[in-house]
Amino acid sequence: MTGLLLRRFAGAVVVLALVVVGAFFLLEAAPGDAIDAYVAGIGGADAGRIAQLRTEWGLDRGPVPRLGAYAVALLHGDLGWSTGFQRPVRDLLLERLPVTFAMMGSALAMALLLGVVLGFAAGARPDVWLDRILSVGSLALYAMPGFWLSLVLIAVFSVSLRWLPASGFETIASDKTGLARGLDIARHLVLPVSSLGLVYMTLFLRLLRDGMEEIWSADFIRAARARGISGLRLSLRHVACNALAPVITMLGLQSASLLGGSVVIESVFAIPGFGRLAAEAVARRDTPLLLGVVLCSAVVVLAMNLLADAAQAWLDPRIGTAGGSQ
Repeated sequence: MTGLLLRRFAGAVVVLALVVVGAFFLLEAAPGDAIDAYVAGIGGADAGRIAQLRTEWGLDRGPVPRLGAYAVALLHGDLGWSTGFQRPVRDLLLERLPVTFAMMGSALAMALLLGVVLGFAAGARPDVWLDRILSVGSLALYAMPGFWLSLVLIAVFSVSLRWLPASGFETIASDKTGLARGLDIARHLVLPVSSLGLVYMTLFLRLLRDGMEEIWSADFIRAARARGISGLRLSLRHVACNALAPVITMLGLQSASLLGGSVVIESVFAIPGFGRLAAEAVARRDTPLLLGVVLCSAVVVLAMNLLADAAQAWLDPRIGTAGGSQ
């Protein structure tokens, strides 16, 4: 398994380099730059001031020298200077990432836990009333767009029942610390996490349920039954464990989608996270910040795929063995 993970890690480094280079040249190809956005924001400037800013921000050089300088700085852990916020990109990302990670991690844990439990309940006995109810309910939930589900939850639990806050990451100027602050943040995250997690829960539910239904008819299950294995042990050890592999694979593949979904949810609930930072960077044509956002997103997605590979190899040691022999 170690050889497999080392190869996956080396591949991830190459992919990361390609993502940075591709994103840099795509941003270069877009019309306008940070100077244009800045000058428009302050209501205009003379040609001398624009030329001075272009020199100060390093935009007077060609794209290849700037990419080379960015790569060298990146190797030293410097993500550059945000022209829109006039602050180091690294500081901005470190401020916003914990907010998004808290929401993404909670949504992923919720989706995985509920998806596996309900998927097992549906797949343990396919085509009975519980399976049909869960199948129809999950399909209806999956067909609902995330922003629409968010608005429905806000209308019910914030506007009508007044149980939960409709926006924000925590109560502003509350001076809460420790456990009180943690509970306040958790209360604010209930609706955003539910909006993001419920959609992915249905995906995991369907995958596990369909995988279990297929495995029930496999030869090794009939052989296990012939040896006298039945009931909960057969469902858990022989059926559910084998059906979990596609769920783990999808977990890694959906990480990029989950990160993209968090951008929408952060906008709906006015959460000051990574997604809103990306939207602000686009509006300000802040190329260094956008590159930092793309780089961090790629690192998160590649790390989650690496973890999914490790989990698959742990569930099925033949994967790691086959990978190591290649």
